[in-house]
Amino acid sequence: MERVGTLINKLKEQFDQQADAANLSITAQLLLAELQFNNNIESFQGKVSVIVPSVLINPIKNQENKVENPALSNLLFDTHFEIPTLIHQNFIEKAVNDEHVKEVIALVDTNINLLELNDQLKDERVEVIAKLEETPIRDLRKAISINDRYLFANTLFRGDEDMYERSIKTINNFNIYPEAQYWIQRELKVKLGWKESDNTVKHFDHLIKRRFS
Repeated sequence: MERVGTLINKLKEQFDQQADAANLSITAQLLLAELQFNNNIESFQGKVSVIVPSVLINPIKNQENKVENPALSNLLFDTHFEIPTLIHQNFIEKAVNDEHVKEVIALVDTNINLLELNDQLKDERVEVIAKLEETPIRDLRKAISINDRYLFANTLFRGDEDMYERSIKTINNFNIYPEAQYWIQRELKVKLGWKESDNTVKHFDHLIKRRFS
């Protein structure tokens, strides 16, 4: 635990000297790694001794014999700041990797939640559309969209818009569905050769049923 005390004192010293965030962060990470190392050292079967020689390195100085960057020299060339052993470095790397794995897992969970929400919204949208498609229609002229109007006029009424308008007006004036159905069968489907299997005819019939539902 001696090294822990040294790192704590080092961190306090840097804080008192108003060191920048980068220096504080490095010391804090080393302290965290040392604490993890001491906490997990009992799990090792054998003892590992690593001897690191003390090396005295002087700060880089310019021609006027002045330290060019005191903050950098304190971090890199402080003789009281021990170089982490190989085991310590492994613990630091493991801690960093663990944090990265947590971030990846959190990101995956977020993406899964977004996909689930997207699927839920799609289902709700389909349900809403299905309900709207069964909503009764009071006026065919207002209920038929511009695209459907163009489709019906060109596909079912052979491009004759006047015939389309007269037919829609006639159907709209019927009181009950059987009357409208009988007229459509006789005047439109037979005379114009509509096929019951045609999707456009099915769509037209569906709108008529909603008009009298």
